[in-house]
Amino acid sequence: MTLNEIKQLLHDDIKKNDDFIIAQLASDVVLINQISHYIIHSGGKRLRPLLLMLCAKALGYQKNRHFKAAAIIEFIHTATLLHDDVVDDSALRRGKKTANNVFGNAASVLTGDFLYSRAFQMMVELDQMPIMQIMADATNKIAEGEVLQLLNCNNPEITEAQYMQVIYCKTAKLFEAACDVASIIAGADNEQAQALRQYGIHLGNAFQIADDVLDYISDSQSMGKNMGDDLAEGKTTLPVIYALQNTNKNQKALITEAIEKGNHPQMDQIVKIVKDCGGIAYAIQKAHDEASLAKTAIANFIDNDYKKALIALCQLAVERTS
Repeated sequence: MTLNEIKQLLHDDIKKNDDFIIAQLASDVVLINQISHYIIHSGGKRLRPLLLMLCAKALGYQKNRHFKAAAIIEFIHTATLLHDDVVDDSALRRGKKTANNVFGNAASVLTGDFLYSRAFQMMVELDQMPIMQIMADATNKIAEGEVLQLLNCNNPEITEAQYMQVIYCKTAKLFEAACDVASIIAGADNEQAQALRQYGIHLGNAFQIADDVLDYISDSQSMGKNMGDDLAEGKTTLPVIYALQNTNKNQKALITEAIEKGNHPQMDQIVKIVKDCGGIAYAIQKAHDEASLAKTAIANFIDNDYKKALIALCQLAVERTS
């Protein structure tokens, strides 16, 4: 099942979700409207709201509150993107100039704050305290993850366990939250809710590991950012962690220097070292392992098209090129 086929399965729900998102972006401040619409319509897959709606449908949900909840997830995610790009001083995202590149850092950060606060206004409208608790916890954990990543920047001593902690906080936590919210809306029992929670965590891990691999194997046109950007920013991702443990002394010294200083003049050579030592293959396998754990988590769910779509998402997460 392709992503387009999955979206076709939820065609009406996605349309309602899109309409609700556009309506909720409205502000009397023109610049907020411009920046919000710029990033919302910049070509993202809307994977997280899609995940929430699929989970609700897989549990047999028939009403219409799930597309509103999905919009909340998308607003939180979009706010994090605005802030991330400022912190990372990113120039490209999804093949387009980042909002901070177009509108400036201050405007991007403040619009991110607007999206966060609008998301919580929307949560109040849903009037379910458990959902507010989940999203408040998720937002806090994402912020922790971003700070952890900042602290880990330019540090070649990061372990795989520390890396997994960061990606759980900054990426997998919102996947988990999407599944948790779907469970509440659909009235899932404890067993179903726990299964979906584990599915979301492992899917999010797989997605982020695969994303970190793309930094070494994709081109800027496909990936939407420049190849080697993560290493140039001093980020010690899984392919690099493996390389540091499986290269000779001189190669390790070169990689270490690149992490500590960023924008290394021998970046092409360093990327080749990471590939040749098996760093890419190792990370890809870890992404597949996480995807397999996600599939296993929902193995006992009733077979239907929505469950098939959730399983297909696991494969799509690790085999994507952008």
